[in-house]
Amino acid sequence: MLCQWGTASELREVVFVIQSQKISYHAQRAEQKRGNIFHQAQTLNQGAPDVVFLHELSAYDGDWGILPALPRLAEDYCQSSLWVFFLEEETVINLARLLQVLARFGAGREWFLGRALHDDDATIIHHYAFSEEPDTFAYPDFIAGWALSCVLVKRLASYMKYEPPKSDFTIDLKHEIALYIWEEAHGPALMPVHQFCSDLHGSPSTEHCASTVNTYLPSCGSPVEREDIFVAVKTCQKFHSDRVPVVKKTWAKDAMSLEYYSDLSDPTIPTTDLGVANTEKGHCAKTFAILSRFAQGGVTRAPWLLLVDDDTLISLPRLRQLLRCYDPREAVGIGERYGYGLTKGGYSYLTGGAGMVFSRVAVSRILSSGCSCPSPDAPDDMVLGRCLSRLGLPVIHSPQFHQARPDDYPKELLLRQSPISFHKHWNINPIAVYQQWLLDTGEPFHHLLTREHRKIPLQQ
Repeated sequence: MLCQWGTASELREVVFVIQSQKISYHAQRAEQKRGNIFHQAQTLNQGAPDVVFLHELSAYDGDWGILPALPRLAEDYCQSSLWVFFLEEETVINLARLLQVLARFGAGREWFLGRALHDDDATIIHHYAFSEEPDTFAYPDFIAGWALSCVLVKRLASYMKYEPPKSDFTIDLKHEIALYIWEEAHGPALMPVHQFCSDLHGSPSTEHCASTVNTYLPSCGSPVEREDIFVAVKTCQKFHSDRVPVVKKTWAKDAMSLEYYSDLSDPTIPTTDLGVANTEKGHCAKTFAILSRFAQGGVTRAPWLLLVDDDTLISLPRLRQLLRCYDPREAVGIGERYGYGLTKGGYSYLTGGAGMVFSRVAVSRILSSGCSCPSPDAPDDMVLGRCLSRLGLPVIHSPQFHQARPDDYPKELLLRQSPISFHKHWNINPIAVYQQWLLDTGEPFHHLLTREHRKIPLQQ
């Protein structure tokens, strides 16, 4: 029996939760991570700890939202453990140092530990929280790993039953987790731990670190061929003269196969009229018409479909590199993952503005299942999310996709992500944003990150 104020001196007192995803590529990476943890445990002459794959915790694919997973973690693991340590597939743990760090915190208290991120300015993706002083609120950098004491896990699991999150939407999980735990100053704030590091493993600055990062941008070999991606740009007549020219001046030149879908046939662009009237929002009917055109195979036999808005900026070379990691024979959607009603049995979806990528197999499964639009102006990305959920198909998250503008994210995150997309032309020069963030110059992004780290004070 564990004493109330025990310390994490034994690996059996820590359960490791890998924030894994349900598809072969990510499952293999999670398995490699578990093998490394077991190997270190053997080196320390300790028994293998519990290592949980988040996508296998239950049959519910919304467990990635963490809060839905807390009751199961509390019941299955926190009866015999003191800590839950969350890590991503890229996170590298030094178990000996991690145990030393956790031993400094009395596990009988509510602890929320991690590497702290802050907003420089109020941002739409955080609903303009703390707009007066946005840098006063800290939230965890997931890639560095983060920990909850089991006392806190059990209390949160109970608290959720009568006080679920105020918003039905999960947009930026790490920020929303911190807000929920903080509970408007009634719960614990994130405790910054400088031994939780987001530097690359083996860097000179990581000698003190209990966690580091294996890679910022996994490489699975040479990029897929240009002809493997068919690009569908959603536009309408009123944006032919301002948004479409930006697409042509920036990223369209990297596409082998691209079509502009509009409510008007304009041979000067050219655009394709699908016979679907424009709607002010949602665009579900237009999106499903595009899916049908792609699935018929008359325009292209490409294995991948990229759906983007006309105000989306994208790096096709980086997307081609990312897609090498995935098998187009699997039914999969890839992009920036959002959630709707995850604590109430809801579903995940790819947010449309960031760009949505579907394998041809996934498109065929969606259409053959009878999934359809409840109305022409229904939100296409959410409708597709419900379709994928009903079919049991994975919605795969990549941090390289972004629904908002660069200014809406911490610069430190963007520099290490090597971004694939941004969305919206509002209050920016879109061509300048493309040139700064999406046009490759030959200098690896992690070199820029190292430069930025010199400007960031060490957390105490």
